[in-house]
Amino acid sequence: MNKTKVGEAVRKSGFTLIEILVVIGIIAILAAIVIIAINPAKQFAQARNTQRQAGVNTVLNAVGQRLADNKGIFAGAFTVGGVTYTCPTIPAGPTGLTDGVPPGAELDLSCLRPTYVATIPEDPDSTITAGTLTGYTIAVDATGRITVCAPQAATETSIPGAATICVTR
Repeated sequence: MNKTKVGEAVRKSGFTLIEILVVIGIIAILAAIVIIAINPAKQFAQARNTQRQAGVNTVLNAVGQRLADNKGIFAGAFTVGGVTYTCPTIPAGPTGLTDGVPPGAELDLSCLRPTYVATIPEDPDSTITAGTLTGYTIAVDATGRITVCAPQAATETSIPGAATICVTR
């Protein structure tokens, strides 16, 4: 048994509650600073917009290749490997794109598959139903320049000044 002399303090090893709370507080402050600096919502929004930019360019490149192969005319039928594909006329006003179903006011660009593009890109926003509307629009102006847009990019509230992504060629 350890005996202490009168006046000697007994020293115990370990941390006090105050020391532990101070360390936890410092870690919490540093974690908050890191989370604010990283801003995951903004990072995810920027990733979706990057995917939209790639999708717009993919559609525009496929349409451009179809125009190049068909002497500047997009609409019309063509046969590849015994399968006949029919491309519609691109309208003057912005029209939603679809990958074949459902038919309606949207422009069906399934004729571009598989000759010009493996799949028609779809907007990364989860509110757009896969296999129907793609989330992109297409239009042709009076001079024949084609514009493909991703209007969902303007709905990214975590990016200040978010706007529709459009590319014209």
